[in-house]
Amino acid sequence: MTALKQYERIEATGLWRPTAEEQRREVVVSIGEATLTIADFNDSALTHWSLAALVRQNPGAFPAIYHPDGDPGETLELAEGETTMIEAIERLQRAIDRARPHPGRLRLATILGGGAALAAVLVFWLPGAMKRHTVSVVPDIKRQEIGRALLDRIERVGGQECSNPDADPILRKLAARTGVDRLAVVPAGVADSLHLPGGIVLLNRALIEDHEDPAVAAGFVLAERARAEQMDPLDEVLDFAGAWPSFRLLTTGEITPGILDRYAEHALAAPRHALEEDTTLALFAQAAIPSSPYAYALDVTGETVLGLIEADPMAGRTLEPVLPDRDWVLLQSICGE
Repeated sequence: MTALKQYERIEATGLWRPTAEEQRREVVVSIGEATLTIADFNDSALTHWSLAALVRQNPGAFPAIYHPDGDPGETLELAEGETTMIEAIERLQRAIDRARPHPGRLRLATILGGGAALAAVLVFWLPGAMKRHTVSVVPDIKRQEIGRALLDRIERVGGQECSNPDADPILRKLAARTGVDRLAVVPAGVADSLHLPGGIVLLNRALIEDHEDPAVAAGFVLAERARAEQMDPLDEVLDFAGAWPSFRLLTTGEITPGILDRYAEHALAAPRHALEEDTTLALFAQAAIPSSPYAYALDVTGETVLGLIEADPMAGRTLEPVLPDRDWVLLQSICGE
């Protein structure tokens, strides 16, 4: 990205607060083509923010205060003297915005070029093709919006997502370890795990609290990744919703609340798709996480999951723990008493 060239070696200091309840701390901020990296003074990354989803709370005022879209509790403050970094953020955001469709507006040029006749054909004669096309063009920000809306509805059934200041950073560490964007622990509603659009994976609190080995919870996350590779979570939503909601999402960028309500109920009650064993084992190997703990959590006898046990890609190897013992104990308290 040419907009980045003059900013490649820029760093700034700022004040970062991971949640509204925590104290601000001084950090080093550096910029990339599409991300802002926040690190401590030992050059250890604390978090990465997408520039495309970065919001400035106080345009024109100082200190400049930023937060990720949808999470105003996590903030970064840049003093007035850090003008070069502030200008770099604003310029790169403009460049990114020009290079992609605007969030919430999915009237793509290819669809407009086809005109109303093509839209009618897709609705009435080629619903499957239209659904596949919709899934392929919906941007990540819209997927995340749909995922958060579904999580809100699931919380009405299973209780509010668990959170506490000590355990939340550990949960983010587990998400990074297993290669998903976000993990959410819910008290009930979800039988074990569930993948939502936008890279959100839900875990029932029992997977955290009832097992001594974090590889069990990690295994369920990897299983959800395997399901998402077999069928895109957004594809599952639109497959349930039907042709007209797919067309509405394609042309307006919206899914009606009623459809989201019904899909949330369906997702909690429907049986989970069976997994392709080879795909699942490949993800365990890629993440360097043993598959046997997950397998025995599914079937304590091991009889129905023999392939996951006998073909465990990490069997006989010396492995780094999924999480240190102290972190796992802290994470087990995320839902409180």
